[in-house]
Amino acid sequence: MNANRDRSGLDRRGFLRSAAGAGAAMAFGTRVLHGAADGGSVEPINVALIGVGTQGETLMTACLKISGVRFQAVCDIWEAYSLGRASRLLQRYGHPARPYVDCDEMLAKETGLQAAIIATPDFWHAPHTVGCLNAGLHVYCEKAMSNTVDGARRMVEAARRTGKLLQIGHQRRSNPRYLFCCERLLREKKLFGRITAVNGQWNRAVQTPLGWPKGKEIDPAVLKRYGYGSMDDLRNWRWRRGLGGGPILDLGAHQIDVFNWLLDARPKSVSASGRLNYYDKGSHQWYDTVMAVYEYDTAQGPVTAFYQTLNANGHQGYFEKFLGDRGTLAMSERSDLTRLYPEPSDEPAIAWARCVKDGCLTAPPEWMAMVERMNLEELAKALTVSGSVNVPGKTPTLELAVELNKPIHQPHLENFFDAIRGKARLNCPGEVGYASAVTVLKVNEAIDAGQRLEFGEGEFNA
Repeated sequence: MNANRDRSGLDRRGFLRSAAGAGAAMAFGTRVLHGAADGGSVEPINVALIGVGTQGETLMTACLKISGVRFQAVCDIWEAYSLGRASRLLQRYGHPARPYVDCDEMLAKETGLQAAIIATPDFWHAPHTVGCLNAGLHVYCEKAMSNTVDGARRMVEAARRTGKLLQIGHQRRSNPRYLFCCERLLREKKLFGRITAVNGQWNRAVQTPLGWPKGKEIDPAVLKRYGYGSMDDLRNWRWRRGLGGGPILDLGAHQIDVFNWLLDARPKSVSASGRLNYYDKGSHQWYDTVMAVYEYDTAQGPVTAFYQTLNANGHQGYFEKFLGDRGTLAMSERSDLTRLYPEPSDEPAIAWARCVKDGCLTAPPEWMAMVERMNLEELAKALTVSGSVNVPGKTPTLELAVELNKPIHQPHLENFFDAIRGKARLNCPGEVGYASAVTVLKVNEAIDAGQRLEFGEGEFNA
């Protein structure tokens, strides 16, 4: 067999194809997934952007790189700052982007809208999503799906009732690197063997509370109308009970969703500890330090998963690790934190060597010439030296044969718009987002209860 071809016979300079998590097709370049949107004329989709804080701006920027997205309206309660700035920017890019403070007013006045992107604080996700679905719009809603299970359930029910699409913003589910690891390495090649443990973290350095420009304050009556007691509440809602869910929901929602996805299972229990170890209780109502342990029963056997989020120390950033008897996958949206480690025994090493030969994994340039010359046995031995792996200078650091040079949210947004056009299925529909919300929100519940909590039968089904 040609060493430059994988088992499907595709040339390693061509494309590796894999079914996306929920059925949409994704194409993986062997080193680069090109960032430019496909050329050609497409019928524009008229979109409303609701919420243009930091995350809303991030999604807006990614959408500007996607063909056929037309921002018809933009909505945010901070009229003197975020709303005006976003509307002017979009208009410079040729979008109508009519500004609104109130979402209901926008839905009543605008005609021809087809979709909405919602990036408001978590406690507004359910009201805004349900309102847009009832108005006949397809919805892309940022994660976390909601700060309550009831809110997430109402979103799923509205999507079913209206027949409109609801995509939840767990963007890793459309990331070609994550899809490649899930579909190709974990499920097809079973490269890591029997997974027995998972761990993940998202650690952030010390952050001061967010402020606001002087003279740009929102009128207190307007703040109250939309659920905020002050500008401080508006700017730091993530730390307020009733508005957000704290770091475990803000950060952990992404990664704990990856646990469920890659294990293809739901947890049966969770134990958790949460405390304010650093920040002041007056300004931070949620825990800055959370550690949680999930127990899963998967098709391959039991798995224990540990997750932590620290918010006063950014050591090692954020990643998820899947540990099996044939190797370990350390995965992150950051390529520098993505690492693959074969177990140092003969049979697994041969399987790993075959993946390098097939072009599914790559080694540093200084190793590639040797890799081409080595047979499988020689390469397997080179991957594991004296019972160790990834020894600098002695073993190659293995990397994925897939990269993404688009903004990390862009593939997930593309999947949403492709689904509207009937060209794909959603990678994270409301039912999937609901199961993730249930999984994550149970952590805060377990902390408050001070005990291990079981997930009930049917609890993950909205």
